[in-house]
This record gives sequence, structure tokens and C-alpha cells, in this order.
Amino acid sequence: MGILSIVRNGERIEAMSIKNENEPQETSFLIMMWKKFVNRETITYAIAGVLTTLVNLITFDLIANKMHVNDLVANIIAWIFAVSFAYVVNNFWVFHSGVGKEYKEVEKILKFFGARLVTLGIEEAGILCFVTWLHFNNMVVKLGLAVIVIIVNYIFSKLYIFNKDKDEK
Repeated sequence: MGILSIVRNGERIEAMSIKNENEPQETSFLIMMWKKFVNRETITYAIAGVLTTLVNLITFDLIANKMHVNDLVANIIAWIFAVSFAYVVNNFWVFHSGVGKEYKEVEKILKFFGARLVTLGIEEAGILCFVTWLHFNNMVVKLGLAVIVIIVNYIFSKLYIFNKDKDEK
């Protein structure tokens, strides 16, 4: 699609769009969804989520399977490492939030860890049910729960924690 503008004395006085008959129409639902959800932020969040998940899984494996600590306790320790890592990565790389005023930063950290407590609850319940009670493999359960946790954490981060529009008001 091209734009035709008429400019007189450095000022645009009329603009209209000219459609090229040969250009494909981009009205497909899939294309619209792709454009809405696949962008720098979602891609970097996915990468950060994978890295955070690796921190979580490796820490959990070392503590639960190598040091033979109870799975629920190992999960809480792994959560502390992973959430600390995730805060730094999300704050500076994914959402470009940076460091604000001291009280705002403390508020953001509390929101971040508080929201992550919800997903810790999801993980703990999943481990209790599937590992402790049903005796599934703890690493398979952790990996499955990681998918749910990444999605829920993105929603919290985007809408509640690193919301620039809300912070600027």
C-alpha cells in the first residue's frame, strides 16, 4: 500500500492511500494474531522464560535428586534462585523497566515476588499431587508445570508488574 501526499509550502494538505491491486490482503485471523503476539517483547520473554526455567530445573535437580532433599523443599529453594534471576532479566531486558525511584523499585520487587508466589503455589500443588502422591517423575512434572508457570508469569508481568502505562500515571 502506498501513500499519496500533496505538499504545498512544506505543509501536507491532503493524503490518501493508494492500494496496489497486486498486494495480498492481510486480513487473515492468523496473520492478525501473529502480528499482535509475536514481537520483540514476547520473543525476549520466551527466551528469558526458557533461561529461567533452566535455572529452576537445574537447581531443582541438583537439590532434589543429587542432594536428596524433599521435592517440595527443593522446589522452594529452586524457586528463589529462578525468581531472582527472572526479576533481573525481565526488568532490564524484556520489559526495559530499569531502575526507578527507590520506593518504586521496592514496590516492583514486592509485586514481582508476590505474583510469583501464586505460581509457586501452582508448582507446589502440582509436585504434591503428581510427585508425592502419584509418584510421577519429579523432573517430568517440573517441566510440565513450567509451561503453565511461564504463561501465568507473563500475564502478571505484563499487566501488573512492569506496566509502563500504569507507572507513568
